[in-house]
Amino acid sequence: MTEWFTHAWNATSHFFTDMPWAMWGVWTLTICLLVVGIVGSVVPFLPGPMLIFAAAIIHTVLRPESGMSLWGFVFLSLELVLSYVVDFASGAMGARWFGASRWGIAGVFIGGIVGMFFMPFGLVLGPLIGGVSFELVFAKKRLQPAAKSAWGSLLGTGVGLVLRLIVAFIMVATFFLDALVW
Repeated sequence: MTEWFTHAWNATSHFFTDMPWAMWGVWTLTICLLVVGIVGSVVPFLPGPMLIFAAAIIHTVLRPESGMSLWGFVFLSLELVLSYVVDFASGAMGARWFGASRWGIAGVFIGGIVGMFFMPFGLVLGPLIGGVSFELVFAKKRLQPAAKSAWGSLLGTGVGLVLRLIVAFIMVATFFLDALVW
């Protein structure tokens, strides 16, 4: 019985002493940053695509043998720029499509910030209420055009979030393809 226990103890201690802990630590940090980056692609005020880009840089610095190549960083940089262009342009395009003024766009933005404090319904109701109220008070529109333009801005922002999430998944795929395959 003691021989079995001694053998099990030796096998366990060799397992933990021979384990490449630095490699596991770097990969754990990288995967955690990638997951937070994907979540941050849809959560307001969390820079998701930037966290994915930072994860790639940190992984390459800490573990160069499984890091990204120069071309991988070029593609990842282009995808990062694309995610922010999509994010900024989508809300404005949706608002303009439905006839929003600058006041309406500002109201949607401010309503979104205030709505974050009243989760989960505030994320939808805040931009709508902010857009309609700013269109009514500052742009001097009637209720129906004000509601239409606020809805367009909210719809454009929603489409932008979905597109930014897709770009974030493409960024993560680019990282894994470059770090593990190429």
